[in-house]
Amino acid sequence: MSKLARLRSFIHDMTRLVERHGEDEQRMLDEGEKLLRGLIAQDDWLPGEFARASPGGYRQYLLHCDPLERFSVVSFVWMPGQKTPVHDHTVWGLVGVMRGEETCEEYSKDLKPAGRHPVRRGQVDRVSPRIGDIHVVSNDGAEVAVSIHVYGANIGAVRRHTFDPASGTPRDFVSGYANATLPNPWDRSGEASRP
Repeated sequence: MSKLARLRSFIHDMTRLVERHGEDEQRMLDEGEKLLRGLIAQDDWLPGEFARASPGGYRQYLLHCDPLERFSVVSFVWMPGQKTPVHDHTVWGLVGVMRGEETCEEYSKDLKPAGRHPVRRGQVDRVSPRIGDIHVVSNDGAEVAVSIHVYGANIGAVRRHTFDPASGTPRDFVSGYANATLPNPWDRSGEASRP
């Protein structure tokens, strides 16, 4: 199997899942988590340009967006010490750590601290407005962390919110992406030339 074939297979499986069960959030989270665990179990498929850290802040790279924007696949890259503001998602999401470790600090809807937990290599965390989707994510470790996220929308185009932790005041934002190009898991020409 070529390296990008892993991503291609994951995209196929997620597309089938969203076609069959896209309206059933619990099923998307349960079955999507199994698929994401399989993808992050192998750390040989993500092209280097989508795992590049930046001292200016964490990076969010789009790897795939469903043509109907029913789901997106994103890599997040964190240098040690980098973290998000308090933010929400407004859609379901899965976060699978492929390299390093991340820390998730959860908040209730009224912005009270609701817990803190590590997400280690090979583990998958879940978010959604139904189960809780307000948090801060950070890399408290000593190495670059890379996580693969799957969201129930084109997350870089979704209007979301950051929150002032002291006052709870929300501020709208649209995250966008750090990359202008996408990996091409659809090109099989290299596979065809192999004996």
